[in-house]
Amino acid sequence: MKKLIAIFGISMILVACGSSTKTSADLAVNNPIESSLDLTKVTNDQVPVIINPGRFTVETVTYRLPKVVQGTYSVSDFGKYVDDLKAYDYNGSELSVNKVDTNTWTIGGATNLDYITYFVNDTFDVEVSGGIGGETPFSPAGTNIETDNYVLNLHGFIGYFDSLKNNQYKLDVTAPADFVRTSALQNVAEKASEDGSSVTTSYFAPRYFDITDNPMMYGNLDVEEFEVGGIKVVLSVYSPNQTHTAKQIGETMRTMMQAQKAYLGDINSTPRYDIYLYLSKGDAESPKGFGALEHHTSTVVVMPEAIPDATLAESMVDVVSHEFFHIVTPLSVHSEDVHYFDYANPTFSKHLWMYEGVTEYFATLFQVDQGLVTDEEFYTKIMGKIQSASGMNDTMSFTIMSENVLKEPYASQYYNVYQKGALIGMCIDILMREESNGTRGILSLMKELSMKYGKNKPFEDDNLIAEITEMTYPSVGDFLNTHVVGDLPINYNKFFAKVGLEMGESRVETNYVQNDGALIFGANQEKGTIFFNGLVAQNSFWHDNGAMPNDVIKSVDGEEVTLMTANNVFQKVFMWQPGKNITVVLDRNGEEYVINTTVEKSYTIGKTLVANPNATEAQIAVRNAWLKG
Repeated sequence: MKKLIAIFGISMILVACGSSTKTSADLAVNNPIESSLDLTKVTNDQVPVIINPGRFTVETVTYRLPKVVQGTYSVSDFGKYVDDLKAYDYNGSELSVNKVDTNTWTIGGATNLDYITYFVNDTFDVEVSGGIGGETPFSPAGTNIETDNYVLNLHGFIGYFDSLKNNQYKLDVTAPADFVRTSALQNVAEKASEDGSSVTTSYFAPRYFDITDNPMMYGNLDVEEFEVGGIKVVLSVYSPNQTHTAKQIGETMRTMMQAQKAYLGDINSTPRYDIYLYLSKGDAESPKGFGALEHHTSTVVVMPEAIPDATLAESMVDVVSHEFFHIVTPLSVHSEDVHYFDYANPTFSKHLWMYEGVTEYFATLFQVDQGLVTDEEFYTKIMGKIQSASGMNDTMSFTIMSENVLKEPYASQYYNVYQKGALIGMCIDILMREESNGTRGILSLMKELSMKYGKNKPFEDDNLIAEITEMTYPSVGDFLNTHVVGDLPINYNKFFAKVGLEMGESRVETNYVQNDGALIFGANQEKGTIFFNGLVAQNSFWHDNGAMPNDVIKSVDGEEVTLMTANNVFQKVFMWQPGKNITVVLDRNGEEYVINTTVEKSYTIGKTLVANPNATEAQIAVRNAWLKG
């Protein structure tokens, strides 16, 4: 998963019934669980669902929707979007159903159970400002039900019986005939209705995991296909106002993924990879959790439609490259917590530094390795992560945080997996390059772990660091035990010195909501207001236009700024481009101060990495190996 930056706790930018026979222990190879969604019978934004599990031999069975899904580290509670769940016997009479908790139903008289029905509400409609995390699912893990678009993250529609998670599934999706439909699930049949108005597509899933692991998108889509290194890439774009096209975005994705394949080399890949991009209109019922969620062979991305072309391209490279690198970890290298994932009561691995952190590091490093960015641009990204990590708890054990990520005080530190987690990966990489005279790095380590384990064999969580130490060098083990298991902050200067670099300060370009990664706003929860903090004085655009610390931001271009509206307003501010005319109304100690101006680029004083003029040849050689493999 890759979430873009969070501000004030909000996300911002950046049917058929049958009578098959099966017992609770059967694999049901010839009789998969039959499920159906009918998009032609949506009423009140609810999709009707029918589940036919076949015949049970026990009197009571349990049916669940996921509480948590893989790749997310927060509670989603998809059961709370299910209404009117009913169970029917073979005579068409209702059976007793008891809702045990948000995501769980028990059904009595199950030996006579024929099928169950219910209606599903989508999550996009109920997202509110700050509504990701525990309140609503992170948008790329969510669902959308609109007349012209359906985001079908199937874990939001299809549940499982406790005893049948490993059974095969047959899924029928009925939709208007003119809908474009994309899915990586195996398509086994298509049948048009008698009047030709709709088409039912049948899909096959080997087990429930494959239901959750293969999202779909239906509706008014723009689709582009291309090949990268033997992988068929399918890009599906929903842009409600046709602001962006799949062809335009596809060129960026092709270039990026070609570079990723070149960087990864001989790591096994999938024959097909799907990218589903939903562009949000930005209104009250649009999703606000911008970023992406990975699956084994696909990723779902949510971005604002109003984003400029260049910014969208940059953001897509950022988030999709991250998700694609998940084919290494945790998809190829993962613990028992991931392999035997419990959707109702999940446990979490200690190693988010590897799952998300190393993945994020790869997504940053490959760009300089493959010449997509300059060394200096790479250094700027690294310094931005150091700056962002400095605002988090730097004395918290990463393994303890990872294992307890659903609970506070750890949940609020999750964002640090993309910051300090990536920096942990960098430090290991530099150590390995130094120890091996440049011949080994963290990519080679992950390849070795992938060969040792692979997607069908999990590692033991408690043994991973000892295994990595044995596979690499004592210095790597010391680093992990001190700074990852332990809580001692990392001295990054020590690692930069190994590659002949040192920290300096210079004037760097920034944006209109941050200074080099640090927010220039604060929030007064009691008054419900947003104000400039002391960093505004170091942001050239705001400083030059008279903004001062503690100024309350009343409105931006006529939109009132409150805790509830801040997400939408500052999303637009983040995307300002030079030349735009803007009006900002501030409250300064009870007096109104108005800024009417034209947007110009903004700068601040930021830390940078520069070459140490006294660097040794050995240090420069390690640097070259680090940056260019």
